[in-house]
Amino acid sequence: MKKILISIKDNNIIFSYKTNNSSINKDLINTNIISDNELIFSDEYIQENFKILTSFIKELIIQYNVNKAIISKIDMAPLIINLLIKSTNINEVYIKEEESISYAICEALINIKHIKLINCYSIQPFMIELLDKESIKCECRSEILYISNFMEKNNLLSYSNIYYKTNIRIKMPFSLEDLNDYNDFCKINKYLKNIHIDELLITELENIIKILINNNKHNIKIIIHENINDEKIINHLKEINKRYKKKEKIVLTLEYSKEYLDKNIFSQTLVNTLKVCGLIISSLVILVITYIGIFNYRALIQVNEIKENLNKVIEITDPTEIIKNKNEENIKQNEENESNSEEPKEEIKLITNEKLAALLTVNEDVIGELKVNNTNIDYPVVQSKDNDYYLEHNINKEKNANGWIFMDYRNNPMSIDKNNIIYGHNMYYSGVMFGTLHKTANESWYTNPENQIITYNTLYDNMKFQIFSIYRIPVTNDYLRVLFKDDNDFLNFISMLTKRSIYNFNIEIKPEDKIITLSTCSNNGTKRLVIHAVLINETSEP
Repeated sequence: MKKILISIKDNNIIFSYKTNNSSINKDLINTNIISDNELIFSDEYIQENFKILTSFIKELIIQYNVNKAIISKIDMAPLIINLLIKSTNINEVYIKEEESISYAICEALINIKHIKLINCYSIQPFMIELLDKESIKCECRSEILYISNFMEKNNLLSYSNIYYKTNIRIKMPFSLEDLNDYNDFCKINKYLKNIHIDELLITELENIIKILINNNKHNIKIIIHENINDEKIINHLKEINKRYKKKEKIVLTLEYSKEYLDKNIFSQTLVNTLKVCGLIISSLVILVITYIGIFNYRALIQVNEIKENLNKVIEITDPTEIIKNKNEENIKQNEENESNSEEPKEEIKLITNEKLAALLTVNEDVIGELKVNNTNIDYPVVQSKDNDYYLEHNINKEKNANGWIFMDYRNNPMSIDKNNIIYGHNMYYSGVMFGTLHKTANESWYTNPENQIITYNTLYDNMKFQIFSIYRIPVTNDYLRVLFKDDNDFLNFISMLTKRSIYNFNIEIKPEDKIITLSTCSNNGTKRLVIHAVLINETSEP
């Protein structure tokens, strides 16, 4: 039981915890007597006598002409804010503790119409959006709004993103902030279907599932992306799956990487081969070399055939009806989103690229087309719900080791983001996909002004990008950000990319600019070859 001290000073009503209980009569377990403009109630007493106390606080506020409530601790805020529901004189709430306020506090605030201002240390951006809709001004004492790794990784900055999200990705371990934001996400979201987990921790998996259950989430698939061979852990996962699959319809699946499966199959084959004789090993080496040659030749033939078929589709397809139906669908979806989320009306983008519209008959995941001068890179670009599918599927959604050129699942295909990331396999020997991107690291290539312009068109816009950085770097994710806290954060990010470049392109990047990033493997997968270019021209003309 906690004792809450209520005091009045300078037209402010102040709520704090009573730290020294020695002055409280032990018989008065639930409350004590008014003394020098102070009251002490237990939190239990407030909850049990809520209606009485709301009226009592209201009269007290009127008597002392109070218009501002000061709350010392975050954890008491939801209870205290609800206690002020009848106190219409209160129009400001000040929370003193230097912690980010919770969604529960935000819910309490928007239910009290007479509160017009909240002052706190920090708050999530989507909560500011909710408060603003209720005409509640939010003042933050922290210079930078805090965004947890969970919220940033899943692009959950707006209320509508949280509400409609169908797929999320979780990287363990979870911080306390991540866990709280995940719980708030589950309270708000209505369409979640898949949870992708990297680097599994069993205890945290249990917590993630419990939060789903506490928020009445069902029909959820949890996909664990880790190469687990520990029999004890696998059996534990089977027990968890059995426990929640039938009643809660929460299903666990374990997905091993293609590299892991290939490695284990090859290792087993090698052991068996060594038992036979060295001659067979030599034969296998020859076969592998032959296979690689055949594989790369077939890869080139396959990709060329696909591109020829795509060109035929473009030639014979009248995209007029496709564009009409798709635009009508976008307009309808936009109206439904506005109706459900109550967000400000946004301009609806209409499809103008007839070539890409025709390719929607081949694959509905087509979102753009990419061309890099004086390379073989001239492909339609696709986008899936994750960054795994098109690593091993082509544009026809056929299983294929070449994969396809695809955009990061976090990027918005309709409106250009601050950093738009496109991936492709480095098929060096066949030259397909990003197999010729290595040319960009040659001085004769990157010093040619013609080569410094990258063309990227979408269904809605045609764009040119100017290269400002090219580099190779050991495997890292620090250049794969799509969200930035503010302009300084973005410019610091640009500065990092520019300093890495093998050549000084002397391109100035402004806070309002947007960039495109091309990323592929290099040095047998130990490094990444990366190109960054800034948007210099954009038009919706077909």
